Amino acid sequence: MDNRALKQRLPEIVDLLVRSVTAEPRLNHLNRVYLPSRDVIIECILRLRQLLFPGYFGKQGLTTENVSYRIGELVIELTDMLYDQVRCCLRYKAQLPECNGGVEECEECDRQAAEIVDTFFRRLPTLRELLAADVQAAFDTDPAAQSTDETIFCYPGIFAISVQRMAHEFYEMGVPLLPRIMTEYAHSETGVDIHPGAKLGRSFFIDHGTGVVIGETTEIGNNVKIYQGVTLGALAPAVGQMLRGRKRHPTIEDDVTIYAGATILGGETVIGRGAIINGNVFITSSVPPYTVVSMESPKLTYRQRRGKPPAAQQS
Repeated sequence: MDNRALKQRLPEIVDLLVRSVTAEPRLNHLNRVYLPSRDVIIECILRLRQLLFPGYFGKQGLTTENVSYRIGELVIELTDMLYDQVRCCLRYKAQLPECNGGVEECEECDRQAAEIVDTFFRRLPTLRELLAADVQAAFDTDPAAQSTDETIFCYPGIFAISVQRMAHEFYEMGVPLLPRIMTEYAHSETGVDIHPGAKLGRSFFIDHGTGVVIGETTEIGNNVKIYQGVTLGALAPAVGQMLRGRKRHPTIEDDVTIYAGATILGGETVIGRGAIINGNVFITSSVPPYTVVSMESPKLTYRQRRGKPPAAQQS
């Protein structure tokens, strides 16, 4: 077959693909409301990070004299971007086509979007106070940290937590899609998967971060520290949608430390205050306060390898 023959077959290929699209509605989004833009939401995250940590990201040379101008620029830019994306998500929730549907419903989405964006901006100062405690916890806990600047610039856990705290605000206000897009972007960048519905306490620290999973209904208290590979998950995920809206993930009380590779499952599981969960344990029931949970030390076995050792090892 040459290129000319291939091009002659293109109508047949197109027809084959169109029939596949119409035959499987679960994989297409046709004749429906517009979806939010993932690219715009990611740009919002990057600009919001400049609001949360002014002078660290984006424009350099900010001072106490000119920072108000930069914050003003960011707020103006973000207002339009967030309003459009929140409005789109609300129309998606109501399944309203972009140019059809009732005028009253469209106006209601516009009104709600404006209120949500306004509320979100007004909550940012409180959110920044929480992040300041998270940053300090990262520095105080990790002797490898040279400064809080380093934890802000370099630590994936701080980025994942900051995005989740912002996404949680939209989640609490009932905005669909957008919060999950935000946290999944952070997940793709850091390897830390925190659902926007999870409730995070003050001074929360995730060290290293890779492979951490924190489910939707997880509740985490103050001064909690977790390490890489920790899962705070749900039992019986096979029943899926039947568990929607129920408490499925564990509660971690204040001052708990969870070391690498630990798995803690179940909505009724409570890890009591001050407990220490050592690495690679599997927990599906509650742990009393101030308890240390460990795996028994594995038994190592040794045996002689068969065959002769390599010549280099004989000399």
